[in-house]
Amino acid sequence: MAMLKHIAVSLDDIFSWCRKNNIGIAHACRTYYRNVGNLLEMQDQLGIQVLTVYLLSDSVDKSAEDYLVFCNLMADFFGELQRSPSIAGRNVKISVFGKWYTLPSKAIESIKSMLEQTKGNERLFLNLCVNYDGQEEIADAFKLIAKQVELGKLDPEMVTREFIRENLYSSYFPPPEAILVYGERRISGLLLWDSVNSKIAFADKSFMEFEEKDLEKI
Repeated sequence: MAMLKHIAVSLDDIFSWCRKNNIGIAHACRTYYRNVGNLLEMQDQLGIQVLTVYLLSDSVDKSAEDYLVFCNLMADFFGELQRSPSIAGRNVKISVFGKWYTLPSKAIESIKSMLEQTKGNERLFLNLCVNYDGQEEIADAFKLIAKQVELGKLDPEMVTREFIRENLYSSYFPPPEAILVYGERRISGLLLWDSVNSKIAFADKSFMEFEEKDLEKI
């Protein structure tokens, strides 16, 4: 059987996991980001052309100290990612979906640097969803379309499903054929517009327990 071209992975809430297990966020993030790195290694090993990973929801409490710790460690991880042979040596282009520009400055700068460094790569594609919300993605698409209508550049009759999709964050990529969900058995809203016909696989465990066979199973 041929490998799926696009797999999306929705990670569970690490903040809730820490509270449930009485573990500090800094300690947990070491495992969390190590698992993310292993997930990216699997993209190359399995030949997955497009991998989309839901790292951070836009609904988290941004005033909490844990959020700042998470973002600082995320910035460190992105810095390591840029120097990693798994990105540079394997020609991986990284995109970031969501309102990442509202992150703390250290994280913003690390993302900008990562996007700039990988913009010319074209063998594999890694999409990271940060400060992301699937409904907001659709709302933002409609705002862009409404602005074009307001300026007289677009006839409302021209607004089709295909045209809406062209204005999504993920418009450059094929819809995911499968979505792997960690944590609770619920739909996170990841790539909400494009997930209509996606197969949903529930890992039935936290991403903190990630194993390589998780991706192989789907």
